[in-house]
Amino acid sequence: MTGRRRWSTEEILDTAAELLRTDDAESFSVRRLAATLGTDSSSLYRHFRNKTELLRAVADRILVAAMDGYRPEGDWRQRITATALRLREAFGRHPQLAAVWGRYGSGGTGSRLVMEEALQALRTSGLPDEEIPSRYHRLVILLSALIVSEAGIGTLTPDEYEQGMEQFRVAVLGADPDRFPALAHFAREIRPLGADRRAAFDEILAAHLARIEAAIP
Repeated sequence: MTGRRRWSTEEILDTAAELLRTDDAESFSVRRLAATLGTDSSSLYRHFRNKTELLRAVADRILVAAMDGYRPEGDWRQRITATALRLREAFGRHPQLAAVWGRYGSGGTGSRLVMEEALQALRTSGLPDEEIPSRYHRLVILLSALIVSEAGIGTLTPDEYEQGMEQFRVAVLGADPDRFPALAHFAREIRPLGADRRAAFDEILAAHLARIEAAIP
């Protein structure tokens, strides 16, 4: 009798990433992944101890892909901005995995590549070494929040997006001016959450880097 095929770690991660294009982390299961591969869950647990470890490995592959071919150029601000935009673009192509990254983190090679470049860039900024860890931590929190938030919009179906837009119009344009005077006043200028996200991303990141620059002796 021919035994079941042995799947490599890379093949398992490829298939998991494909499933996560449409499933979120909550609905994703090792059992379904095993069924897709035509094997049983126990064979996958030889590669990964649990679902969380598997999800972290999939998210880490996105980080590795984002940093592929990267070469540091420019000053520290340009390097951090370039890295941030690479992460944004990579998770924009895999929005379901952005939530995985934001929730579980990574810890693999991709994570180390991003951490190393951010820390190296901050060291060239002129910040004292003792300030760099806390500055790095705040920077990563900001980037993950922005990227995960934007990716969440990217997972919506056209019908879900249009439903959200309709709810936004009702909430904003239909606001009672007596109860919500400021909202009624700015209603025509308020933009929905999904609008101009690239410009908002760039502006928020630039403002944060300016704060870091202001702290350099």
